[in-house]
Amino acid sequence: MRDRFIGITGELLDQDPRLAVVLADISAASLEAEAARHPDRVVNVGIREQLLIGVTGGLALTGLRPIAHTFASFLVERPFEQVKLDLGHQGVGAVLVSAAGSYDWPAGGRTHMAPGDVALLDTLPGWTVHVPGHPDEAERLLRHAAADGDEKVYVRLSVHQNAEARPVEPGRFLTVRQGRRGVVLAVGPMLDAVLAATEGTDVTVLYAATVRPFDGAALRAAVGDGPAEVVLVEPYLAGTSVGEVNAALAELPHRVLGLGVPKEEHRQYGTIPEHLAAYGLDVAGLRGRITAFLR
Repeated sequence: MRDRFIGITGELLDQDPRLAVVLADISAASLEAEAARHPDRVVNVGIREQLLIGVTGGLALTGLRPIAHTFASFLVERPFEQVKLDLGHQGVGAVLVSAAGSYDWPAGGRTHMAPGDVALLDTLPGWTVHVPGHPDEAERLLRHAAADGDEKVYVRLSVHQNAEARPVEPGRFLTVRQGRRGVVLAVGPMLDAVLAATEGTDVTVLYAATVRPFDGAALRAAVGDGPAEVVLVEPYLAGTSVGEVNAALAELPHRVLGLGVPKEEHRQYGTIPEHLAAYGLDVAGLRGRITAFLR
């Protein structure tokens, strides 16, 4: 997904004179040609993430549509005050494009893991959040975000991905499988594991590549008249969207199980599959937890 982002950035810069890209060293070497063509609209501030967001806000104030990019922990968590003030409080928009989210680079250690990024942005109003599960989806959502007026948009890219792209529409959930015993909502790269874990189970599987705004209408349509049983599977902090599910189903009796990355740290580097297994987000872990909940 990150390679796809880098690949289309030059095209977007060539096409739209309003677009600017702000970097904090991450991916700067891969965008040298773009920086040479557009030296006034590709800015590398170095390893200064607070300045990354400050410059992004300043460019937005001049009328540009800035894209800020680095690892998720350095894009959302480290400069959170600047995200809150330099973008939100000043009433300007930007596109924040992250990489290396919850467990993409385990060898980087805890400094390079940000399972709480979406939950943190939930404390601020007005953010659109895309969580693509495939490079093709990432490109579609990135192009939409770049052209999305002056809105505040977060695009969460990951190494972990699904085997095939789905025909996602920004802001809409996609029905992948229909059933009668409950609804499992898979977010971004969790779809393949959810489909494998629920194979042979009479459940509806919804797919979300956009989680904010939350498509409550699609969820309500999937659960019918209730009572509803919903399992939410997210590739970041467990329970991040449980409140959104509760709000969407407030008028129906319902139960919700929120699965994702726990707050507790796993202090071994490992690999992406090993982290997924440790969090219970691999196929075996999901099958056991979903089956027990729906039973």
